[in-house]
Amino acid sequence: MAPNLAQTVAELGEFALIDAIAERLQNEPHEGVTVGIGDDSAVVSAQGSKVVACLDVLTQGVHFRLDWSSANDIGHKAAAANLADIFAMGATPTALLVGLALPADMKVAWVLDLAEGLRDEAAKVGVQVVGGDVVRGDSITISVTALGELGTQQPILRSGAKPGDVVALAGELGFSAAGLLMLSRGFRSPRALVGAHRVPTPPYELARAGHKATSMIDVSDGLVADLGHVAKASGVAINLDSSALVVDEVLTTAAGVFTCDAMEWILTGGEDHAFVATFSDALDVPAGWTVIGTVAQGEPVVTVDGQPYDRAGWRHFSA
Repeated sequence: MAPNLAQTVAELGEFALIDAIAERLQNEPHEGVTVGIGDDSAVVSAQGSKVVACLDVLTQGVHFRLDWSSANDIGHKAAAANLADIFAMGATPTALLVGLALPADMKVAWVLDLAEGLRDEAAKVGVQVVGGDVVRGDSITISVTALGELGTQQPILRSGAKPGDVVALAGELGFSAAGLLMLSRGFRSPRALVGAHRVPTPPYELARAGHKATSMIDVSDGLVADLGHVAKASGVAINLDSSALVVDEVLTTAAGVFTCDAMEWILTGGEDHAFVATFSDALDVPAGWTVIGTVAQGEPVVTVDGQPYDRAGWRHFSA
């Protein structure tokens, strides 16, 4: 029996809610899933001996707001953040697991719309949500675990950058940060910026093409901040060439209207989920990627045009 979408989750009940979510998540049978939702654990295939796993937690009021984003948007965003991490390791995603904490008065329709967003983002890369958990909470918390496989490939680590490498970027930067500002000021446009904050679009296939990268990272906290992790892990200095970073016209226009710096959005803005990687040779950089810097010996630091850049990206618990 179809659930009454106007009910709250308390009115529907835990087990009926789980059944409704499971039904909404179902796609066609997937060859990589032996056992899906319905048992104590899922069973998914792993073609090689190495399984890749990551987890992200999204909380209401920090990662999303209900007055800014639909449940479907939030589902896409939660799945994309984790799938991007799997691709950044040079792996192929195989499955997602989702944990939800929900207030008792949350409408069933909202939860099922969230499930559809999770399902549809996962389907972009050919995987499914294979299980999870639902509990009662004072506000909405979404925890997504992504699994992936390397097959015969070695993982692409943050520690692999070497002096002489080039730094390359796949995807757009600054759009989500600009969109966040628009929303915080009460605007719902430009759509390209606001939409990028609501639903990131990681360039999954470009990441897959970067299999010759010596290191790679998903840009979730800002380009300078995330490359700082690579510099520290690899023990190298990284310099970015600002002239190689494309400033889209919509960013330039928005920055002018709000008296902001579009380049700062690009260098420090998070949640675009673009990919930045290092390659031994510019000839190894795939089509669709842009060379934006170089790797050298030195203290592990990221500079822009040879100068320190002291504006931080996103930090939880910072003032």
